[in-house]
Amino acid sequence: MSKVLTVYYSRKGENYFGGTIRSIEKGNTERAAEFIQKAVGGDLFEIDTVREYAKDYHKCTEEAAAEKKSNARPALKKLPESIDEYDVIFLGFPNWWGTAPMPVFTFLDAFDFTGRTIAPFCTNEGSGLGSSERDIKKECPGAEVVSGLSIRGSDAAKSETKAAAWAKQVLK
Repeated sequence: MSKVLTVYYSRKGENYFGGTIRSIEKGNTERAAEFIQKAVGGDLFEIDTVREYAKDYHKCTEEAAAEKKSNARPALKKLPESIDEYDVIFLGFPNWWGTAPMPVFTFLDAFDFTGRTIAPFCTNEGSGLGSSERDIKKECPGAEVVSGLSIRGSDAAKSETKAAAWAKQVLK
């Protein structure tokens, strides 16, 4: 049986929901990550940056765009000591400018994923996974990156069945 780690980056506060900005107490990707971890077990780890992004949604998107353009690697508050015990890593994030946010790449750069399976899942409002699967494969050349799961952010709170079914399929 595979040892599983579910890792996610999520944004609380102001988020985009099909044309409007709403404030949420729990990020959409966090919800999806919890559903996956509940379905397949294993450990849960939240990627958290040292420097917080702007609380204002539009300012945050500007910061994210600048980070993507410069290929930044924002500092993280903590990392797991090791990922050696894990065979499968479910990797969750919101789609920021067509791919995973730069803090996710900071996490990926910290470890060798050779021989591990990475299963990306992404929340978005219609842009899907963008280039994230390809970008993760490029960042983690020794890993098997399986087809990811796209969850509409505004549907994240009611995505448990979809997320659980996908996660269980990944482990087959």
